Amino acid sequence: MQIKTIKCRKFLEAFFAIVIVTAVLLSFKWIGRTLYPINYKEQIATYSKKYDIDPFLVAAVIRVESKYNKNALSPKEARGLMQISPITGKWGAAEIGISGYKDELLYEPDINIEIGCWYLNKLNSQFENNLELVLAAYNGGSGNVTKWLNDSNYSDDGKSLKHIPFKETELYLKKVIKSYDIYKKLYNSDFFYYN
Repeated sequence: MQIKTIKCRKFLEAFFAIVIVTAVLLSFKWIGRTLYPINYKEQIATYSKKYDIDPFLVAAVIRVESKYNKNALSPKEARGLMQISPITGKWGAAEIGISGYKDELLYEPDINIEIGCWYLNKLNSQFENNLELVLAAYNGGSGNVTKWLNDSNYSDDGKSLKHIPFKETELYLKKVIKSYDIYKKLYNSDFFYYN
């Protein structure tokens, strides 16, 4: 009888340990998702798919650029969720076929996210899907990244950067990559398409 009681107690202890560990892990995920939310899920899913961009990368860019504030305006006049500059907005709108473009349209999540995904796709093509170069160009300008790649002070091989001369761009790159990694861990790969 005492052996059965010991086995039963060990079983219950193991069961409750599993329940506690599961609850702790789920609460960490809940806390993580609170700190790293994904808003505008439909727009991110639609345009990331259309322009072949990882939706978690788009979410990370939005988080770092505007913290999901669709009315964000930078000191350099970049607007909306993905902080699109008026020049990029006008260029993107013409390429995509958005008629009647005005800079105020960059505050509309659909327009902003579509132009942002289109631009990330352009940068992916230009920089051969090198994430670090793409993000550096998104923040610091593709012309600057091209110059840095051709300068031995910043690149040894012309294909990657050993140093980014703009501190803001260097910090931006680190923040987006960190957020991107966290989003991929917090959310399932089918999050954008099946929830």
